[in-house]
Order: sequence, then C-alpha cells, then structure tokens
Amino acid sequence: MTEHHPGRAAIRRPWQRLALSLLAGTGLAALTGGAQAATPGNAMVMAWNIDAISTFDPAQIGEVVTSELMQNTCDSLVAFNPKDESKLVPALAERWEVSPDRQQITFHLRDNLVFPSGNKATAKDLAWSMQRVVKLGFGNSATLTEYGFTKDSAAERIVAPDDRTLVMKLDKPYPVNLVLQAVAANRVATLLDRETVMKHEVNGDLGNKYLATHTECVGPYHLRQWNAGESVVLEANPKYWGPAPKLKRVIIRHVAEAGTQRLLLEKGDVDIARDLTPEDMQAIEKMPGITLSRTLKPQIVYWGFNNANPIFAKEKVRLAMRYLIDYEGLGKTVMAYNGVPRASFAQLGAFGALDEKEGQPFRLDPAKAKQLLAEAGYPDGFEATMIFGTLPYAAPIAQHIQQNASKIGVRIKLEQMANAQLFARHRGREFETAMLAWQTSVPDAHGNASRQIYNPDNRAEAKLTQYPSWRHSFQDEKANKMVQAALLEQDEEKRAEMYHELQRDMMQRGPTAIMFQSIMLAGVRDTLKNWTWNGFGAYYDLASKE
Repeated sequence: MTEHHPGRAAIRRPWQRLALSLLAGTGLAALTGGAQAATPGNAMVMAWNIDAISTFDPAQIGEVVTSELMQNTCDSLVAFNPKDESKLVPALAERWEVSPDRQQITFHLRDNLVFPSGNKATAKDLAWSMQRVVKLGFGNSATLTEYGFTKDSAAERIVAPDDRTLVMKLDKPYPVNLVLQAVAANRVATLLDRETVMKHEVNGDLGNKYLATHTECVGPYHLRQWNAGESVVLEANPKYWGPAPKLKRVIIRHVAEAGTQRLLLEKGDVDIARDLTPEDMQAIEKMPGITLSRTLKPQIVYWGFNNANPIFAKEKVRLAMRYLIDYEGLGKTVMAYNGVPRASFAQLGAFGALDEKEGQPFRLDPAKAKQLLAEAGYPDGFEATMIFGTLPYAAPIAQHIQQNASKIGVRIKLEQMANAQLFARHRGREFETAMLAWQTSVPDAHGNASRQIYNPDNRAEAKLTQYPSWRHSFQDEKANKMVQAALLEQDEEKRAEMYHELQRDMMQRGPTAIMFQSIMLAGVRDTLKNWTWNGFGAYYDLASKE
C-alpha cells in the first residue's frame, strides 16, 4: 500500500478555509488563489507534526513540540541567550543573588508583570505556581524534587517574602549554574495566573483540566486556539513586559507527511516547514526563495529496551543490539540532515560530554552481535517488537535495524503509531523495545544522566514517567551513586571526568542504544526574517516580515 499524497488544490483549499476563519476581521491579507499563495503579512505560518500535544499545563507537558510553544507563551525566571545557549539572561527575574553556601538563590522580579487577563503578576503567584508543580506530582515535578523540593517542603523552600521577591532554598550546595539552567530557565518556573486558573479548578486539580487547553501566564504570546490534530494559533500578548513580538500571530498547522510540508513551503502556503526528509532538504537547498536553517539540538535519538523483559535484562543482549546499527551509513543517508552519530547519553556541547570520536565507538558488526547473543544464552536469536513514531527518519531506521537483526536470528516486528500513542505506551512501560528521541533542558551532562541513567524508584507504582530510565525498568545502584556524586562535586575538572567515566560505562551496559544527536532543520521562506533558534528554544517573537 502506498501513501496518498493529495493534490495541490486539495491541500490549499482546506488551508485557505482555516486561514480565513482564523484571520477574519483582523485586517490581515487572505491567501490568494493564484499560482503562488501568500501567508499573512503579520503572521508566521508553520507546517509541523504536532500530534504529540496533549496539554499546555507546564506541570505536565513533556513533548518537544509543546515545550517550544510553552517557551513562547510562558516566560520562566531566566532564559537561555538566543545567541549563545551556554549563557543565561534575565527574564521574569531582572537579577538574582546566591548565598555564600550556594543553598539559597534570591530572585528579584520585574515590577511591570501583567497577565493577559489584566491581573497583576507577582512573586507570590510564582511561588504558588512552582509549588503546584510538586503538589500535582506529574512527571515535571522531578525537575524540582531532584533539588530537594518535595510535597512536604515546597511551601517552605519556595517562598515569596513580597510581591517582587522569590527565594529558592536548596537542600544541598548544587552547582548554581546548573540549578539556574535546570529549574529557573525551565517550564516549572512558569508564572501562572493563580486567580484565573483556580476559578476553573475541578475536584482539587489545581486547574490542570483547564490548562490542558489554555495558557494563563506571562509571555510574548498566549494560546488563542488549539484544535487537536489540526492547528495551534498563538496571539501576541498586548500586556507583555518586554518588546512586542514583531508578528501578531503564529499559526501552526498540523501536517504529518513531510512531502506535504515541502509542497506547502514551495507554494508559499507556509513560511516554515519543520519535518522534512533528506530528499526534501536536498531539493530545497536548490530552490530560490527558500533556505535551510540548522542548529544542533540537545536531543538524542535512541533504541530503548524494556529491562523488565528477561531478554533485555541481560547486559550482553543490550550491547549486541548496538552492533546492529550502521551509524556511519545512516549518518550519510537517512540522517544526513537530521543528526550526527552519537552513542553517549551526554550531547555534544554539554559540560562533561565525551568528544565526538570517543562518544561514538560503535560500528555495524553482526558477527560481534551474534557472539554477544550466544554468550548471553541466545545463540539462535529471539523475537521482539519495536514501536516507533511518525518522524520522517523513524521508519527507515527501524527497517534498517530489522534487516540487520534478521541476519543473526533476531526477529523484530515493527509497529508504527502516532507520536502521542508512542509516548503513552513508552511512559506506561507497555513495550519491548522502542525508538524515540529525548531532549534535555540543560547544556550539562547531568541533564541526561539524571533522566536516562538515574532511577530513584523502579517500582511500577512509582510512575516516574519523566525518567526514561524508569520507563525502561533500568535501575543500577552503581550508576545512581555516580550520578549523585558527580552532581555535588565542586571541582569542575573532577566533575567532568566523573561524567566521562559514566558515559563509557553506560555505552557498554546502559538501557538504550543511543544512535544520534539531532540536528534541527527547517525550510524557511525568505519572506520570513530573523528566524532565531538554538538547541534550547525557538524565539517566535524575534521573527518578522518586511
């Protein structure tokens, strides 16, 4: 069976109806019916696979797509510098101080913060917002609990002595820059409109159901509309404290098929296409009026194994799977534009990461894989299922692994599904093997060590869904101790070497076969100016049109 690719008119007519309905009465230019369509002059229109969106509650979201949307609708205490992701800049907080013992950070908020509702935004709202993350106990609570903020202590450790001051009291002297990156620049430090959110509380959910489809925070844009499986519309926030966004609206159309995204981009129906194949990108590079924008992403693409399965509980089986991947070959073909070969959990560019060569020591070697399987007790192979999603590179990589595995008796059944279903299955431990991508929020090896390797509680009832290590039923006492020791090491050189040792160890016996570090690429029409992004965010408010 082949996929059906709709014709150009079939693609554009629904999009024209969508644009007209969204932009009616605003004075924005409608799309033309000629050979070359045109997006509105004061809106950015994007084609992107957004089927993973399930909520806009900053306490709960974990998907890359929603994280980017939240970054543009909800400011955090501090932010990554758009021009240098290794540096932080003020955001909600205009300045901060650190106590001599490194266990208290005091943030001073701006005095002109206002919610879209018109309510004044205060440090007391922010303290409540951060405490709320811990109280709800969703996956994002781990971002705070790993720094000592528990359900019992959050109210005493995150306090607002006045409307413009927020104090975070840490339980240990963690690296200050890491805390700023991991917490203060994270969605858990989102400033929510407590009054508006609590008006919509249902059965003590602290507004969780309401925030599934609303954003009530301080940011350059706010969520105007989300039609699941269709579109997202962001509208500029007229009460924003900072410079007003250059474009009034951001319209994101859900387009799952890469070929359709490319066609929309070629015709001018969208300004940006986010999920293109290598073939699409090769073609786009030769097209006038369109450029490819690239940036290295702190995201790893991996093949994960459920260690609750007795087969994958064996280290030599997991190691054997790594030798079924042609890192170099895939890097030159399927992933030529989408990623660089990488077997280490610490992404390139992070503090403590192994260099490019040492961080990828593997090569395709079926004979080596077969030898390891025999040593593990599976000389004739075994059967397993791999689940994977709809990203353009997912199916080709899955088929590649399946073909290599069949040569040594490992029979892999492939099961493709929508990304939202994939994430649900993975978070529920309902898989044997799975191919996914995971993005850390900090340029530090601890970011992935604390999620991909560290697992504080492997019990099923713990439901630590924001820990891929937990999802993979992987808990290793030695690795846990190494992660914790590296976190608190005050000598930076020693701390980096501790991460180096952990990476070497986990490449041999870790729970996943890490394959690539992602490169973010987007096809951008030249009519859109100043498209700005880095590994930790895209800055919609800086984009403009002439």
